[in-house]
Amino acid sequence: MVIIGNGIDDALDTRVFREMFEERKRVFIDLLGWEIPALAGRYEIDQFDDDEAVYIVITDSAGNHCGSARLLRADRPHILDTIFPDLCAGEMPRAADTREITRFCLARRLRAAERLSVRNRLVSALVEHALGAGISTYTGVAELPWFQQILAFGWDCFPLGHALDGLVAMRINITAETPDRLRRVGVYAPTLLVDLDRAAA
Repeated sequence: MVIIGNGIDDALDTRVFREMFEERKRVFIDLLGWEIPALAGRYEIDQFDDDEAVYIVITDSAGNHCGSARLLRADRPHILDTIFPDLCAGEMPRAADTREITRFCLARRLRAAERLSVRNRLVSALVEHALGAGISTYTGVAELPWFQQILAFGWDCFPLGHALDGLVAMRINITAETPDRLRRVGVYAPTLLVDLDRAAA
């Protein structure tokens, strides 16, 4: 299942999203060595985890976190414009229908085949969410090897400037044709999106 949560407060009230923050700590702090704080030594939560953040989580059959991503509005402060503006050679995408993909995270416990499956489901969920929410553009910042993988997903993706210190800013255009583009390279995985806010209404 793919679960969508809106805002940090609701996320902290829900077990699977707390698992997401724990996994973010294991991946970005423990594994990758990012020098960022951990809340209570347990959760990786930064200044962009606010009421406007949207979280997409892939779960297993028991409802446990397997992979996740955070979406930030590009017309508000976000990572690209706040921390890495020099990665953009020209005008930065800031439209109301643009979101920045951040904290793309796969659970460390997964085996290689499981990681690939969860990665494909998460990429597909990002596309399905965009099409359903009226999002036409994603942006993001990635290390160069990861950016090369992102390009290979088959969607309309291109850099926003030259690589700097091994990092690249990117733009991904989402259209009705994007699922077919991912399907042609074996990435697309149809999945059910469950929005917690709508499910509770």
